[in-house]
Amino acid sequence: MKHLLQPLMDWYAATLQNGGFPLVALLMAIESSLVPLPSEVIIPPAAHLAWTSGLPLLGSQCTGWPALIALVLAGTLGSWVGAAVMYWVSRFAGRLFVLRYGGYFFIPPSKVEGAERWADSYGAFGIFAARLLPVVRHLIGIPAGIVRMNFWRYSIYTLLGSALWCAVLCWLGVTVGEHINNGEMHKVTLILLGFLAAVGVLYYFFVHRQMKTRPAGNGKKA
Repeated sequence: MKHLLQPLMDWYAATLQNGGFPLVALLMAIESSLVPLPSEVIIPPAAHLAWTSGLPLLGSQCTGWPALIALVLAGTLGSWVGAAVMYWVSRFAGRLFVLRYGGYFFIPPSKVEGAERWADSYGAFGIFAARLLPVVRHLIGIPAGIVRMNFWRYSIYTLLGSALWCAVLCWLGVTVGEHINNGEMHKVTLILLGFLAAVGVLYYFFVHRQMKTRPAGNGKKA
């Protein structure tokens, strides 16, 4: 996957200054749909640039707190668009179609079934929580669409979770960027390690254990 994403990341770094908030929204929409493009490589660089030199908005350069707020809004909107696409495609296509052909779009049956187990375990709150966790983030729209969850309820949870996640990533981008500029690489290392550890723990307990294939009979003895 890295060799597929690296050209996109190089292009993103080169065009972010001109692409600005619409580019962020577009990539976040992709991240929430078919392609598992990490939001961790989309929002933080944009947040650092927005905080320091600014990003173009309505013909002028937007910087500081207004730029970060605009960035959170752009990321949230993009995430909702991608999540809405996943919802409606799954709703109209149905479970059998998704299971049969999802593998052609980076969504094999095992991931679909894992997302269904996640949704069964956490219900509507899982829509909100999924926006804060890797892997399940771009899959949660599939079971929501298949069971025909109320779209507006789905949208509200998606928007709230996406806004919180984008805000966290903005903080990460600004904080890490400032330490890099100050040459405080030890602090950068500690922050990144702490962030990755926190996400890893949350992923293991709330995603991995729910999405892994369960044995027949859910492991219960006859």
